[in-house]
Amino acid sequence: MLKNLTIKSHKGPYEVIFNPGTISELISLFGEEVHFLIDSNIATIYKVELNDILNNDKTIIIEATEGNKSLERIIPVIEQLVDNKIRRTHMLVAIGGGIVQDITCFIASSILRGVQWSLIPTTLLAQADSCIGSKSSINLGHVKNILGTFNPPNEIYIYPDFLKTLEKKEIQSGIGEIIKVHTIDGIKSFNDIAENFETLFKDTSELLKYIQSALIIKKRYIEEDEFDLGVRNIFNYGHSFGHAIESSTDYKIPHGIAVTIGMDMANYISMKRDFISIQNYQRMQVVLRKNYLDYLNILIPLEAMLDALRKDKKNTSSRLVLILPFGEKIEIKKVEVLADDNFISQCESFFAGIKK
Repeated sequence: MLKNLTIKSHKGPYEVIFNPGTISELISLFGEEVHFLIDSNIATIYKVELNDILNNDKTIIIEATEGNKSLERIIPVIEQLVDNKIRRTHMLVAIGGGIVQDITCFIASSILRGVQWSLIPTTLLAQADSCIGSKSSINLGHVKNILGTFNPPNEIYIYPDFLKTLEKKEIQSGIGEIIKVHTIDGIKSFNDIAENFETLFKDTSELLKYIQSALIIKKRYIEEDEFDLGVRNIFNYGHSFGHAIESSTDYKIPHGIAVTIGMDMANYISMKRDFISIQNYQRMQVVLRKNYLDYLNILIPLEAMLDALRKDKKNTSSRLVLILPFGEKIEIKKVEVLADDNFISQCESFFAGIKK
């Protein structure tokens, strides 16, 4: 049995609760003054277990697409909550992955100047990474994650049974983020997960250990830098490239897999600039490539990727702000890089190299 975690935040502590019971008993965690926002796929797959919630007149079903995680598309959700007579004493409960989490967190931050919310993450990516840290991120038009707030949930409930119905790509996506967190923790943690990579697809109990391990590592950083002004920046490792890859392929590559490519790309840029050795680049690429191998047939248009990269909100007015590995200890650091011909050439050679 995994131990629960308590996370400190600017609004007070909140808890990550492992193994809270069966999915069918989920509704009993909350009182009557609750509005459920639920992923449509979860509503279909678990229609029997979630029958009481789905028949609740305050439940809103959301199609969890990147297009729906936008300011324009969440307005109808807010209108429905108003029609359902939401009050400041009520709670929103998100049941889904990162998209439903972002939508719920963002709405909870602003509707009626703020209401409480809780989270039941149903994807590996959300359980192992995004569920803690307080962030919400919303798209505006084609600009990804340009709007958002810092608003931690009241509680997070981790149900292992949700992992059993995930498709392979969803497991790969979550593992991408788990690899990222363990890379930040150090070489030993990275080598450990690399050694157990194949087991994670077959053994839920082993996967749960790495979920908890990833949250424990991330907890240290978000408690020190909740508002992402300093050391927490390094958790964007792989994300600048990953977000650009997502948007330039019209989200044909799932988030955590795009981040896996983004980590490999960050490592490659570091290797080409002599920040890390070729041996360390090759050592890390073995497991990263395994995680994105299924998506090498998808074209990543270089110009569109670079254009999206230039729009990243972390950039300065004249430079790209990237998170890259340095040295023999593979320390992850923030660095500013000119998007010059040399950088573009390095990006081009990376994509040519991974296709071989």
